[in-house]
Formats: sequence, structure tokens, C-alpha cells
Amino acid sequence: MEQQLTKEILKKVRQVEVRTRRLVDDTLAGSYHSVFKGRGMNFDEVREYVAGDEIRTIDWNVTARTGVPHVKKFTEERELTILLMIDVSESGLFGSGTQSKRELMAELGSVLAFSAVRNNDKVGLILFSDFVELYIPPKKGRSHILRVIREILFFQPEGQGTDIGAALDFVNRITKRKSVTFLISDFCLPVDFTDNLTTLAPKLQLTGRRHDLIAIKVTDPREHALPEVGWITLEDAETGEQILVNTNDEWTRKAYANLAADQQEQFRKTALSSGIDLLDLSTESSYISTLIGFFHSRKRRLAR
Repeated sequence: MEQQLTKEILKKVRQVEVRTRRLVDDTLAGSYHSVFKGRGMNFDEVREYVAGDEIRTIDWNVTARTGVPHVKKFTEERELTILLMIDVSESGLFGSGTQSKRELMAELGSVLAFSAVRNNDKVGLILFSDFVELYIPPKKGRSHILRVIREILFFQPEGQGTDIGAALDFVNRITKRKSVTFLISDFCLPVDFTDNLTTLAPKLQLTGRRHDLIAIKVTDPREHALPEVGWITLEDAETGEQILVNTNDEWTRKAYANLAADQQEQFRKTALSSGIDLLDLSTESSYISTLIGFFHSRKRRLAR
């Protein structure tokens, strides 16, 4: 039985690899490469000075030793550390269509992982619920990427809730080198949304200063609007709390939609004030064009 399960897992990982690799090679590779820069310049070699060279690049030690002016030659450092932070709390299991939020997060994480390895970058993984469930330190290589994707697809979390702040604290504690950090979550904050967002804001800001933090918010259309289908029971996947709602009541539907829109706007303003990038994705539409559009807009902004 266990051997059969292992075969099924490997088969699924291979299917994701084939699909996402083709997607990365055909569509995303160029956009990813042009947006994310390395940390600086690496020393390459010295050569003799020629008219027009920048005086500040003169290597005075070599010049003194040879008696001939030499300059240092640098190449751009392309290698990056990509860190995928993926929310595996119970709320991610919700999906009103063919794909749950967790499945979209997993595919997105796989695409970003393959984009990174295509660019010769290191990739690390953090899976979190109301605590950090799994940490895989950044490394390169196909076998490492396949392990990352296997964990994204099949990891079984112990926690049910969401503590994004704890996950950000973990990143700031264990990651000394600056990384491009993708925080992928539905951002379903527990209890009082506004109070939790106020607590979360300084941690987003701190992580954004230390790293290149990009928040990707994954939602389902039923989280923004209720269908008109009579009485239904709504359950909080993380707490188990249930409430009976009459969706035929127009006031109820409007109140639900207004609350969702208000929380969406609160989070957008928090991300903006924290100085981090925010990308909104939905399970009802393709994320590819949105992701490419985000890369292009980010490239234009960074070029200013």
C-alpha cells in the first residue's frame, strides 16, 4: 500500500513538473529573469586600463606591481535566493469550483520554483499554519526542486489555524542573506480581522525591509459573494464555528459582499503602507496573465 502511494506521489510530481516546466519555458522565464536581479556585482578579472574606463575601478595593487594601470572587471551577480512561504492552514481547502485555494497555491509555488531553477537560483520552502510546519533550506538542483514540489503538493499539516506573523518571525530569524520571498496565503486572519491586521502590519514592514517580500493573496469567488440558494450553513474551516445564513435575503448578501470588500481593501492598504508588493489571484481564473502582468509592471517600476 505504502509503495503504491509513493508511486502515485511521484507520478503526480512528474505531471506537475512537465506542465509547469513547459509553462515556465514558454511563457514565464523571460519575465522572471528580467524582473529579479542579483544582489550586486562579482569581481571577474583585471585588465589593462584603456581610455574611458572608470577611474574608480583601477586596481592600485596590480597597477603598482606591474607599473601599468589595470582596472577591475565585474560581472552582474545573477544568483538569487528564492523563499516560498506557503499557507497550509485548513481554510486553504475551500474551493467552490474545480480548484481549491490550496491547489492553486501549490501550482503557483511549483511554477515559481521552476522559474527560479531555470534562472539558476536557490529555492527554499516554508510551510506554515498556526506555526511553521516545515522548513527546507534554499538549495539548487533538480532533485531539490522536486522535493520542494513534493512537499508543497502532499504535505499533511498538523495545525488548522493561521499565524502569518509567526512565519515572518521565523524567516527573519533564520534567513541572514536577503532573499526574494513569496508569501502565498489566503490571509484569512483569525478572530478580529482588523486587530490581527494591525498586529501583522509591522512584521510585514520589517520583513519587507530585510527581504524582497511579495504577498500573493489567493481567494475563491464565494468568499466575495454569496449565491442565492436559500438557507445554507457556513463553517469556519480553521475554528469549526458554524452559522446559518439565508442567502435569499438581499441585505444578507450585500452585507457579506461589503464585509469581504472592506477586508480586501484593508489588506491592500496595509500591504501598500508596509512597502511590499501585493498580487491578488482567484481560483476562478487563470493566474498566468496576472502573474506576467505583475512581472511587467514591477519591471517598469524598478526601472524608474
